[in-house]
Amino acid sequence: MNFNRRQLLRLLLVGGAFFCRGRSAQALGGTMPAIGSIVPMFDLEGTDRTNPDQKRWSLDDFQGRWLVLYFYPRDFTSGCTIEAHGFQSLVNEFHEAGASIVAISADNLKEHESFCTSEGLDFPLLSDPDGAVSRLYGSWMPPYSMRHTFLIDPEGVLSESWTGVSPVGHAREVLRTLQAACQDNRQV
Repeated sequence: MNFNRRQLLRLLLVGGAFFCRGRSAQALGGTMPAIGSIVPMFDLEGTDRTNPDQKRWSLDDFQGRWLVLYFYPRDFTSGCTIEAHGFQSLVNEFHEAGASIVAISADNLKEHESFCTSEGLDFPLLSDPDGAVSRLYGSWMPPYSMRHTFLIDPEGVLSESWTGVSPVGHAREVLRTLQAACQDNRQV
């Protein structure tokens, strides 16, 4: 079979796209849990200024409470600092609504401790250095976690998710969604 140059290039592009398909899901962070599904378990080391004796956190630690679980790329970067400050500024309102906040990145414990202290963060930062938990939530782009947020109800069911979020104003958006969900639950 004879191919001209254009046909050969098209064949290579189509064939390359076909063979690279499996990698694209990984490159996009993995498979995210679906709204309404039970979220994946996690158990990670972390730090929290308000609870310095606790060294590990799991999903079970938040059973019976709403959980805002957010993934972010790296401590001390501008976007991640803005996002963390956004959640910190509203931490009392999240607690009043019956929710805990937990943040996950690939940073190690020492970096998290430094970030919590220097930025005055009063919620747990968990360390996922190999991206195992980030992958379970479709939030891993090696070597970093992607900026995704998950609102998990008290039974461990995914209520809402945000992908590729903009750090400015995001915490307020999550709080509004949480408050609406709590209001809906009271009316049922």
